This record gives sequence, C-alpha cells and structure tokens, in this order.
Amino acid sequence: MEEKIKELIEKPIVDAGYILDSVNYVKESGNYFLRIVVDKNNDYININDCVEINRLLDPILDKVDFIDESYIVDICSKEKGGN
Repeated sequence: MEEKIKELIEKPIVDAGYILDSVNYVKESGNYFLRIVVDKNNDYININDCVEINRLLDPILDKVDFIDESYIVDICSKEKGGN
C-alpha cells in the first residue's frame, strides 16, 4: 500500500518544489498514521510547507480511498544532520 501511495503522490509533490522522502502507514497509540516525509533542496520544511503539501494531497488521497481504516495524515520533514 505504501508504495502505491508513494507512486500516486510523488509527482504532485515534486511539481510543487518538494522532495518525497518516504511514505509509512503505521499504528501508534491506537491511531493509524499515514506519515509522509518530505524535504526541500537547500532549505528546511516549515509548518506552511506542511499545510501546502496537505492541501495538495488531500483531494488525491480522498479520491483513491484505498485505506479502510480511519487515519491521520502526518506531513513531516526529513531530519537534517547537525553540525
């Protein structure tokens, strides 16, 4: 399932100027999360980026709707290495 979602959302994410790092579907503390990890060339992802990506992906994920359980979409940034 994660690979199908990745194939579906990668182009819109790249077209919007971001990099798709990974897609993970996990259960944590009784909730399911679709965790989409993104990155940006030469910059950090901020909350506005996460909101933009969520708005971009929401209609796509709603249309395909192949996850049976209720889930939370979690857009997050790739960890950057420290100095």
